[in-house]
Amino acid sequence: MTFRPAPRVRALALAVTAAALIAPVVTVPAQAAAAPAPPRTGFETDGGARWTSQPRGQEFLAEVARGGAASLTTIGATKQGRPLQLVDLGRVPSSRENSEHALGARHAPVTVLLVCSQHGNEPSGREACLSTVRDLAYAKDSATKRFLARTNVLVLPTANPDGRAADTRGNSDGIDINRDHIELTTAEARAMAAVIRDRRPDIIYDLHEYGATPLYYDKDLFDLWPRNLNTDTHVHDESRTLSERYVRPAAQAGGHSTGTYGIWTDPVTGEPLRQTAGDGQERILRNVSGVKHALGLLIESRVNPVTEAEKADPAVNNRRRVTSQLDALKGLFTFADQRTGRIAAATAHAGLAGLKDSGPIYLGGADNEPATPDRVIGDPPCGYRLDAAQYAKVKDRLALHGVLSLPAGKGAYVPLRQSRRALAALLLDERAEYHLTAGAPVAC
Repeated sequence: MTFRPAPRVRALALAVTAAALIAPVVTVPAQAAAAPAPPRTGFETDGGARWTSQPRGQEFLAEVARGGAASLTTIGATKQGRPLQLVDLGRVPSSRENSEHALGARHAPVTVLLVCSQHGNEPSGREACLSTVRDLAYAKDSATKRFLARTNVLVLPTANPDGRAADTRGNSDGIDINRDHIELTTAEARAMAAVIRDRRPDIIYDLHEYGATPLYYDKDLFDLWPRNLNTDTHVHDESRTLSERYVRPAAQAGGHSTGTYGIWTDPVTGEPLRQTAGDGQERILRNVSGVKHALGLLIESRVNPVTEAEKADPAVNNRRRVTSQLDALKGLFTFADQRTGRIAAATAHAGLAGLKDSGPIYLGGADNEPATPDRVIGDPPCGYRLDAAQYAKVKDRLALHGVLSLPAGKGAYVPLRQSRRALAALLLDERAEYHLTAGAPVAC
């Protein structure tokens, strides 16, 4: 039997068909493909059981650069051919803004440089840097976007790739890169010097780890500002403010204990007992930062397990090490966001002070240890003369340091009336412990 619709139903069907014929055709778009999820580090994927490998770290950074608001640049290569990579996030200042910022302009962006894993066997800072790069690059919240709109964040995620691959403190030649920021014998230190010269960071933040001595030296995090006496007072004081009023409180808010790097303290009274590290030695990045007029801070997370759970499971300990670094970074970014004007004023004052060409230059001592008279150049010369052989030996390193040299015959003359006045003397005065060559002092 053939089914026939009732007359009313048939009429309704004909009306719907007619309407369809005269109605515009509407194409429903296919559902937009979901944005790819932000990449995860090997450390995150493994729940902290293993550190992110060197190859995975490079893949991760490439993924972030492709999918997030970050750029990735190769700034050099190690002796074993591994790339030294710099990540650029946030607002990149123009050359005009750079000039204005050098004079203390408040509206110019602050530049922060994170240096991660100079010591290859200290991986927690590197993990914190990798995930921080990702989180900033993919940030959607208004507060982070506002921060990045007025801040330039530079990250050197693996400052010692050969050492990280081998899990060694030094690089592939066994050199401690963090003792090479004056002599610049390593490719790694030279690359960092070029970044500091060209990008002029206002803050250099150096992430490390340390082994605890229970009772006397066993905080979750230690930090320390530039102690070198050639650091301008304004830069020194702002660096200490970064430590004591921002980084330490942020770490403590995350449940971590804090202290001053290199100082053993009485377990009962908390009073300092003795200093075991953290002097004013100019070849350490923390101190060369201050000598180059940037705020500096060293941060050290505790390697040793603290709780029974950390002792039983290395992944728990590893996660605590990384989390403590991440919590401290919150303090750094808050500082950079809240004190833009003070930071710019401090670095500008320091840069201009050298042009006055006055005052002593210190070859020793620290902010907690006065220099002995024999370690003070009380009446510095006007400059240093280099013969042809000396100049050929140090010309490129002077340039990497941003130290002005003027051709003089077949050699050169390095005046002290320049922004990096004290650094010029530390490089060329024969009394300086790590001088590159013994220049001939030129009397005023």
